[in-house]
Amino acid sequence: MIRFKEGFYADIRIEDRSRTVISYRAGVLEEMKNRLEKQAFLRVYDGKLWYYASVTDVEHLQETLDGLYAAATENPDILKDPVVCRFERNRDELMNFSDCSVREIPLQEKQALLLSYLPILSEDSCITLPQGQYLDRSSIFQFLSSLGADITYDYQTCGLSFSVNMAEGEKTFNSHYQKGATRFDELCGLEDEIREAVRERTSFLRNSVPVEAGKYPVVLAPEAAGVFAHESFGHKSESDFMISDESMKQEWQLGKVVGSPILSIAECGSVPGCGFVPYDDEGTKARKNYLIKDGVLAGRLHSAQTAAVLDEGLTGNARAINCDFEPIVRMTNTFIEGGDMDFDQLIAPIEKGYFIKTINHGSGMSTFTLAPNLAYEIVNGKLGRPVQISVISGNVFETLGLIDGLTKDVVMLSFVTGGCGKMEQSGLPVGFGGPFVRVSEMNVQ
Repeated sequence: MIRFKEGFYADIRIEDRSRTVISYRAGVLEEMKNRLEKQAFLRVYDGKLWYYASVTDVEHLQETLDGLYAAATENPDILKDPVVCRFERNRDELMNFSDCSVREIPLQEKQALLLSYLPILSEDSCITLPQGQYLDRSSIFQFLSSLGADITYDYQTCGLSFSVNMAEGEKTFNSHYQKGATRFDELCGLEDEIREAVRERTSFLRNSVPVEAGKYPVVLAPEAAGVFAHESFGHKSESDFMISDESMKQEWQLGKVVGSPILSIAECGSVPGCGFVPYDDEGTKARKNYLIKDGVLAGRLHSAQTAAVLDEGLTGNARAINCDFEPIVRMTNTFIEGGDMDFDQLIAPIEKGYFIKTINHGSGMSTFTLAPNLAYEIVNGKLGRPVQISVISGNVFETLGLIDGLTKDVVMLSFVTGGCGKMEQSGLPVGFGGPFVRVSEMNVQ
């Protein structure tokens, strides 16, 4: 039982985490391990300074907390502090994975699943270096605060990641495929799906042609649209970037028209998958936050600190990659909302353009770049040959204004490798997605 002291704000977050990694390269086992760890991060605030501690000894948290109190200065008016006034006092227990925890599945069963799929990667002679991984993470989070917050929830992801190097004659191509899930049984029976993914990539190696560089209409698949929303706009919505940047504050005025009237970009931690954050690391309950609504700048993402500075409400976006770090403003699930078209309607008016199906990576703030992996021509309203595109790029606000078509259905992507990086905290699990998105003009190289 933690005893909080009056005259201070304090909170404690605890994570009990299990991680599994099994990795093969060219049929040889490279790594197979399961790691269990339990950590806590404690904070005390006296209205002027924050005092932190990160510990693995979770049996003696009271002593650690008392040490932080001793370093801080008692403040009888702490409950009136503009930061403290914003903290929520949620009490909840949300356990979604008690009956299907990946922790309970033997390591050998996870290895056997991965091994059952690896031969598919070598069915075509052009594949020279097949690689496969199985990964999972299971966490139980607890959050307690001096205001009375008491939250427990669980988090789980598992998945498969495959990559292949291919060569035939003078042509080479490297590609990847991932399948993320929240339950282990969702990863079973994927033989046909994986085989089709490999077939598409070997066909791309043999049949793709260089792109004709220029400005063209472009259709982004949900993966590409989601990365675009995350990299080019989501990061710009993280309010800590503008706290000390007056020019960005001016550029980022709420109510400003920043995109096409059909465009809405939202952010929400309650979406299932790898970006699932029902309560952030300050105990704020997830909610749907519009960053753009009908083309108008509608909101930004906050911690309690940034919300107090900008005099805005909480959004549920204070996050840390683990209990080694303090929470900072981060995304959870960022997505473009759907429109009113189907895919055939979306590409029908395009005489010459390109369809970006998957990407290698993306980046951007005022300008953006996306590096496609699988891409195809659009000719006279139909999909055509696979094409080799190095990069598509543009000015963020100009491109947002050139979005002129959206399909109805939104696809959310869940990945098990990589993650979002910011400052020294890299590898944060996030989700993103969207519909198929048509942009009337983009730079294609």
